[in-house]
Amino acid sequence: MPTDRKVEEVESLRGLLETCTAAVAADPTGLKVQSLTALRKALGQRGVTFRVVKNNLFYLAAEAAGRSAFKEIVQGPTGIAFGFDDPVEPAKALTEFVISTRSEMAIKGGVLGDHILTTPEVAALAALPSKEQLVARLLGQLQGPITGLAYVLSAPVASLARVLQRHAEAVGEGAGE
Repeated sequence: MPTDRKVEEVESLRGLLETCTAAVAADPTGLKVQSLTALRKALGQRGVTFRVVKNNLFYLAAEAAGRSAFKEIVQGPTGIAFGFDDPVEPAKALTEFVISTRSEMAIKGGVLGDHILTTPEVAALAALPSKEQLVARLLGQLQGPITGLAYVLSAPVASLARVLQRHAEAVGEGAGE
């Protein structure tokens, strides 16, 4: 008979699975409690939740959430980074933590929507620019042609103004003599 604690854990994991946009699995074996706490804090600052899961409880939660694809990334000791807003954030945050701390933690794979990601695909996802950077690039590219059009349309008026200015200066010099 399952304990209340296990039932609560399955429900908590089910809630995370139902609301996350992406998840990245890693093997936390060898991480000390201090490193695990630093990892949770670093990921939490970026809106990513990290949980070390028990496989059987996670499988039950994945079935209950209707997201059985997640079961493929959980084998052996596993910690999962759940992202909720930006789908790139869990991969980027976890990868940056591993690199910056030189941690021995190995990324196992991930899930984006219902698509299973391999370790190289997670690395490629982590290398993508953030959503804000992509939006800024798009706006810059959209603004470029408009700026060029405004310059082209204002050029004849500016040229006419320069000609009239020079003519006025020439007339002013001729009248002064």
